[in-house]
Amino acid sequence: MGNAFFSPLDYQAIKPEILLTMFGMAVLLFDFLLDKGDKFLNAVLALIGLGFALLQLGIFWFHYFRYGPPSYIGFNGTYAFDSFAVVAKVIIVLATALAVLLSVKYLEIEDANVGEYYALLLFAAVGMMFMVSGVDLIVLFIALEVMALCEYVLTGFLRGNRRSNEAAVKFFLLGAFSSGLLLYGMSLLYGIGGSTKLTVIAERLRDRPSGDPLSWIALITLLAGMYFKIAAVPFHQWTPDAYEGAPTSITAFISVAPKVASFAFFIRIAFMGLWPLRVEWQALTIGVAIATMTLGNLAAITQDNIKRFFGYSTIAHVGYLLLGLVAAADGEGDGLRAVVIYLIVYAFMNLGAFAVVIMMRRKDIIGDELDDLGGLMSRAPGHAILMLIFLLSLAGIPPTAGFIGKYFIFLSLIETGHYYLAVLGVAYAVVALYYYFRIVVVMFMKKPSEESPLATGLGLRVALGVTLVMTLFIGIYPQPVISIAREAVRPFFS
Repeated sequence: MGNAFFSPLDYQAIKPEILLTMFGMAVLLFDFLLDKGDKFLNAVLALIGLGFALLQLGIFWFHYFRYGPPSYIGFNGTYAFDSFAVVAKVIIVLATALAVLLSVKYLEIEDANVGEYYALLLFAAVGMMFMVSGVDLIVLFIALEVMALCEYVLTGFLRGNRRSNEAAVKFFLLGAFSSGLLLYGMSLLYGIGGSTKLTVIAERLRDRPSGDPLSWIALITLLAGMYFKIAAVPFHQWTPDAYEGAPTSITAFISVAPKVASFAFFIRIAFMGLWPLRVEWQALTIGVAIATMTLGNLAAITQDNIKRFFGYSTIAHVGYLLLGLVAAADGEGDGLRAVVIYLIVYAFMNLGAFAVVIMMRRKDIIGDELDDLGGLMSRAPGHAILMLIFLLSLAGIPPTAGFIGKYFIFLSLIETGHYYLAVLGVAYAVVALYYYFRIVVVMFMKKPSEESPLATGLGLRVALGVTLVMTLFIGIYPQPVISIAREAVRPFFS
């Protein structure tokens, strides 16, 4: 039966996912053989698995997209392996690898350095990688739930920590509600299309009359579920609580990798399945983008907990990404290209900032309040300067990667005639500059509250080095990333 539907090429296409699944299971077995002092080897094994997956993706990029067809639809038309999927998967694998590097020292301090943590990270990455390739509602939903279940467990991973448990429960309950909305919208689309494949659904939607109420209900419920996954207003409530309660290394992870996967999920459905309704979803997305930027930027001003601060900061960045989708809905590839560029640069600058926050966690010092960064310039000037660079990038100041991301978002809005959205985006970028500089003032101007040295380790140093180099390199020489983003969006506008 399998041979009738699936070809050997199908299994070649999911080789990175197979590798990560095998290494995830290997970590679980390997953990039993390790003494407590050798638990860091779990991270080494996870990194080796991520390295193999990254190598395989690199081979695919150079082989298929330089010498072969630009895309491949496998598993009976349910799984797309194209340039967009490869780029998104590379970002996810790199973000997961950086999260592993950030975790080793942190888990050692928390006395929670166990193999299932790294296995769950790899399994979450597998779910995300299937999400970015899914062109069928069933594949997309199952992949989404694999990712989400791993996120819920990782958020509550510090079982003895009340905040961690509370965050996981809130995240799970709101996530289950949003999955119900999403599944209801998907079931209506299946009823309309008679198929779960996005291309068939798009054809059936094209044949339905304008203003069809069933199509509208399907669109609204589906978008509501997707807005939750990307943390857009008014479905953002879980974000600050989950960020505050989760282990800081997991906060760093869920702020980046699931955002890439969720936006890829959004793009697949919006630009393939719901393309005939683009006028309708564009109008809804404009309203949500404005609300998301407004709440994210204004709420971040008042936060004293660093992790909650970055939670609202993430919401604000989601608003900018939605603006790129609004521009792309006009049928121009530049908006989507801007979204891909933004996702790439956001991954590095946000993980870099969290690496410095993780260093604040020491024995008996939680280190996640704004005042804990007080006097960082006098205690650890190198780390204070690194944090300054990442904050400047998040604010969109040249010559950092964040400026390139915002520049292309605003440029795509201007080119498609959304001038008021571009002006609003620039205005909120000024607000963002104010609240990011609150942290800078605390680091450079205030006296340190305590003098104990920052936590550090090889993994943290490597992660800081990679994120710093990429944040500055992309800002100074963005052409390679622009070319990769242009290639990534080709399947949607070719």
